Amino acid sequence: MEVDIILVVFAAILVFYVLVFVFLRRLNELQSFVKLGRKVYQALPPGDMGWPLIGSSLSLYNTFKSSNDPNTFINHLISKKEKTGIYRSHLFGKPTIIVTDPEICRRIYLDDECFVPKYPKGAEIFVGSGSAMKIADHKSVHRLMAAPISGAQALSKYVGYIEKEVVKCLEEWSSMSEPIELLNETKTLYFKLISRIFLGAEVRGPCLQELEKLFREMTLALVSIFPFDLPGFAYNRAFKAMKEVEKILNKIIEEKRKAVEKYEEREENCEIEAMIEASDGNGAKLLSNNAIIDILLGVLHAGNHTVAHAAIWVLIHISDHPHVLQQAKEEQELIIKERPPTQNGLNFGEITRMTYLTKVINETLRRSTLTSPTFREAKSNVKIKGYIIPKGWSIQIWNGAVHMDPQIYPNPHKFDPSRWDNYKPKAGAFIPFGMGRVYCPGSELVKLEMAILLHHFLLLNYRMERVNPKCQLTHMSSPAPLDNCLVKIIKHS
Repeated sequence: MEVDIILVVFAAILVFYVLVFVFLRRLNELQSFVKLGRKVYQALPPGDMGWPLIGSSLSLYNTFKSSNDPNTFINHLISKKEKTGIYRSHLFGKPTIIVTDPEICRRIYLDDECFVPKYPKGAEIFVGSGSAMKIADHKSVHRLMAAPISGAQALSKYVGYIEKEVVKCLEEWSSMSEPIELLNETKTLYFKLISRIFLGAEVRGPCLQELEKLFREMTLALVSIFPFDLPGFAYNRAFKAMKEVEKILNKIIEEKRKAVEKYEEREENCEIEAMIEASDGNGAKLLSNNAIIDILLGVLHAGNHTVAHAAIWVLIHISDHPHVLQQAKEEQELIIKERPPTQNGLNFGEITRMTYLTKVINETLRRSTLTSPTFREAKSNVKIKGYIIPKGWSIQIWNGAVHMDPQIYPNPHKFDPSRWDNYKPKAGAFIPFGMGRVYCPGSELVKLEMAILLHHFLLLNYRMERVNPKCQLTHMSSPAPLDNCLVKIIKHS
């Protein structure tokens, strides 16, 4: 009798195991097989599509939330299969292709016929209503976004203002008796700067502070694994913040529109006025209020979030590598030595001569890739390197995995600016700002702001001491210490 009971229990366990770990674990694969057919399914890249509904999303979330290296998710796929640079998975509720090969990354970035931008719901909060995405003249829209923040003539206008704000912040940070959360401080600094460029000098004080607070709440959507617009969910709070931001921006646009129509004198011109006045080939207004708001949602977010993370990482890296700090400082001292006695402050020409600092910045962007994966969707079945990317599948371009590939960058975990000596990466091998139509229009501004911060940090003898130098990292949604980089900024005489 006891033997029979044991056999029944054993059989039940066996059936449960088969059901859960064989059938359910393979359900996403079976669904893809049925939907795609044998021929297409067998041409898919290697990978693991995880569990029904959730796929591998929880594994990805846990890796990004509390791992010092988010590429362990990819390394797990490679260990189970093989290194191909293209893999299949199931993320954010959709069958997904993950790409880490430079050539394939380049192809997907540049091929607008086969691949279109398609973001997960959490990221769509920074796209707004989608009005800007629907405008046929994408080049004009991109040009409007890029015009004030790219090119020597445009950027040189902001050097003095950025320099003034950076010097002021460094003084304030060093005067604090208690450690500061440097990430939050840099977010405040760079939100003020990007707002000045795009919204104008009139947007300041309580209005600017409220906008910054709301944008921080919006970033909750990026770390929400379950983006449900229901009370208690992070996405719900972020969505409400977005609606408040839209109201504030719409009011600013209306005021600017009236001022433009009346030719009223302003403190200074800003990009929002250029958007209002922009017209298409027939002379009609190119952008509605909703389209302008959509553009501003993305620009204001990236213009503080990305740069703030870049700032803390470049300071962490030079502080951790004294020889790099010393060489960078010597270059800045030489630039000052060659400056005419009548010149006050930095100019754009001096920044272009900071060759070693440029290598430090590039190495920071490689070693601490600031952006999450870039998202696309296949418009048709596409064959790449012998594999098929099925129509409708989501695509994630993992820029960070490309930057940490030892076949491209030997000893990739080492912070080594000298690797950029006479080195020009092949296309697709260095993509901190993407490529093609969606190449980040603010890339030059990011580098400019990093250079100005480093210039004064080095020349004015500031040093940074981290309270928790071994602090765990999070990559939700950009890499940062969990303590928000808690530091003391010290000014030596």
